[in-house]
Amino acid sequence: MPSRHKGRQRALQILFEWDMRKHPITDSIEGFYQSLGREEDQPRVARDPFMESLVRGTVDRSREIDELIQKHAEHWRLERMPAVDRNVLRLAVYEMLHTDTPPAVLIDEALELARQFSGEESVHFVNGVLDAVHRDSSAAKA
Repeated sequence: MPSRHKGRQRALQILFEWDMRKHPITDSIEGFYQSLGREEDQPRVARDPFMESLVRGTVDRSREIDELIQKHAEHWRLERMPAVDRNVLRLAVYEMLHTDTPPAVLIDEALELARQFSGEESVHFVNGVLDAVHRDSSAAKA
């Protein structure tokens, strides 16, 4: 079974593809698995339930998640954000609000994804938005 970090990387790849192509999420997930198994000499890739639950949950709640991101991304419209940053944020906000992953862990993971797939400027942006969402959601729970 892939690590949770690998699952988040894969989830980000699928969300990016879904966001760009506007296909149903099931098509994006299946396309991802097919792309991993194209080489005849490669073993078939096992399904990743953790990754799939992150992807499906993020997409199912994308309206709520996008509203939160928009609220906390000062001076940035969602559609103007780089697609990688937008989807790193979506994934992390979903996990923050709808799983039991500690916020510090998922924020650290999101920053690592931003660093790996975007750049240092994006790391600061993602950190600021996620910190604001976390403060807001913590205050709402209190």
